Amino acid sequence: MDSDKTAKLSFEAALAKLETIVDSMESGEVPLAELLAKYEEGSKLLKVCESRLKDAELKIEKLKKAKDGSAAFEPFESTRAE
Repeated sequence: MDSDKTAKLSFEAALAKLETIVDSMESGEVPLAELLAKYEEGSKLLKVCESRLKDAELKIEKLKKAKDGSAAFEPFESTRAE
């Protein structure tokens, strides 16, 4: 898959492709040359996934009214353990 198409994938599509690549690599039946190509594609897909997650994190902010009536953004605090 070329870089332009990879960069335009949604998080879900990139993750699904990444999971497929990981499964095929873990099978042990992939020739070395193909394994290297899959590793490279997987690295690109991982970057896409990380980018999409970061974008989502930035959008998940709650809007809080300030005392003077102006709006202020407050960062979303995850309760999930890292």
